[in-house]
Amino acid sequence: MYEFHGIYAGLLDQYISFRQRLGYKFVDAYSTYSLFDRMTLERKESIIGITRDLADAWAKQRPNESDSTRYRRVMYLIQFSKYLFDYGYDSFVPPYPASYKSTFTPYILTDQQMNDIFKACDSIEIGSFSNSHAVVIPALFRLMYGTGIRVGEAVSLLKTDVAFNNNTLIIRDSKNGKERMIPFAESVAEACRAYRAALPEKAVYASNFFVRRNGMPCNKKHLYDWFRKVLFMSGIPHGGRGNGPRLHDVRHCFSVHSLAKMAADGTDLYYSLPILSEYLGHQSLEATEKYVRLTAEMYPGLLSKADNICAYAFPEAGFSDDN
Repeated sequence: MYEFHGIYAGLLDQYISFRQRLGYKFVDAYSTYSLFDRMTLERKESIIGITRDLADAWAKQRPNESDSTRYRRVMYLIQFSKYLFDYGYDSFVPPYPASYKSTFTPYILTDQQMNDIFKACDSIEIGSFSNSHAVVIPALFRLMYGTGIRVGEAVSLLKTDVAFNNNTLIIRDSKNGKERMIPFAESVAEACRAYRAALPEKAVYASNFFVRRNGMPCNKKHLYDWFRKVLFMSGIPHGGRGNGPRLHDVRHCFSVHSLAKMAADGTDLYYSLPILSEYLGHQSLEATEKYVRLTAEMYPGLLSKADNICAYAFPEAGFSDDN
């Protein structure tokens, strides 16, 4: 937890608490506002109320800072300045920054590549190291691909969140703070049951669903490393930073492959998009529509067979690393 020390310290704590009570997770709020707090100290700000000069200084792009990071920083200041203004402080509310379009495109693995990945996962020697993540890899990667959940959501699952009697899981710790129930296939259930059966007795009693042999929770960094190892074992090249495939691309693969299957089954996009959006935990259909274009590119002609809605009827949306 960050501590603020500048003139806005108490108001920043009050504002963040206010937003969190409204249901916003504000995951990176403290780190962002701590930078703002440090700037006010360096500038020796002594009067409460954001000035235009302070806002302009804050909005300047930093060395090696991405457009998306700068955009979020500026939006945080706009929100806080509005809060100050509503509380009677003479605070300048900066204009909204120009929208940016990310050039990021996810790496969509083919069905065959996913099968190769699962074969590689099954060939991993578990070994006897109690802190190794190897034991969770076959089941965890299958669950991610079979449900589209984020890696953070997967490692946060509790035993009580996974029900094998009806093959469903409950996502509580989601990016958007949106709790949702997700069904999964029997093949995924079999992999998960096999993983749980292979755990030593002391690990079985841990509260998390995915744990190492010593019962400790999984580390996301180590899971990322394992995904790179599995890619190498599968003969799938990695294009370097920013080019993937990345572990988060498994979520994108699930989305494209699911949309393609629904289209092949004759499901109208008007029905399949809301289903996929709810399944992914998106807050709006806009965040899901991008998969229409990706599906059309990967499976030419498939969408037109399902209905008369063309892929280009939906606006293209930039991708970010945290969808």
